[in-house]
Amino acid sequence: MVVERAVILAAGLGTRLKWLTRECPKALMPVAGAPAIVQVIRGLASQGVRYIAVNVHHHADALCAALGDGSRYGVRLYYSPEKNLLDSGGGVRTAMEKLPGEGLLAVHNADVLCNVDVRQLAGICPAAGCAIGLVPNPAHHAAGDFSLHGGRVTDSGESRFTFSGVSVWQAEALSTYAVGEKFSLVQPMRRLIDASLCAGFVYRGPWFDIGRPIDLIRARRQWGG
Repeated sequence: MVVERAVILAAGLGTRLKWLTRECPKALMPVAGAPAIVQVIRGLASQGVRYIAVNVHHHADALCAALGDGSRYGVRLYYSPEKNLLDSGGGVRTAMEKLPGEGLLAVHNADVLCNVDVRQLAGICPAAGCAIGLVPNPAHHAAGDFSLHGGRVTDSGESRFTFSGVSVWQAEALSTYAVGEKFSLVQPMRRLIDASLCAGFVYRGPWFDIGRPIDLIRARRQWGG
């Protein structure tokens, strides 16, 4: 199932990257010959996404200038500036208003490089719910976030996995929140988990969260797109 709309979360301060983000937003950190966010945009475009809203805050002007209107990547980019950070959920809820059309919405962290298939997530996304990609727990997050039972994401279980930073949402699952409201994306996610409306699968391919210097270095060595 093709998802044509997406939000890329790129408004973070990048504090874990320390000196590297003093003059450059984390999303523009180069990996394999292109900024990380360009790698994300290209990946989404290759799966049929055509309209992408990017929330921006830290070095917003530099990010917008670097990406332009998205035409060079085969997409149309829209920008959602945040004067005050809205957290992940508020960022998505506010940015999605910039997008044309309606229906399914992919959400992708700008600092995550992976090949999670948003079309596969769309195919299992419950009505009025969401679907999330999970990954085996990295060393720095050994306890994981969620479990998976029969294709449904749960809070409890012996086998736990980490949220990949990639998800697909029915628009109505987020529209109950106000535009401009600050909240974590985990908030509606947990509400949907409690209602058995959050599906998921475990992705076992290459996955890099470049939020820390050591992980950025590893991604630069190993990421191949």
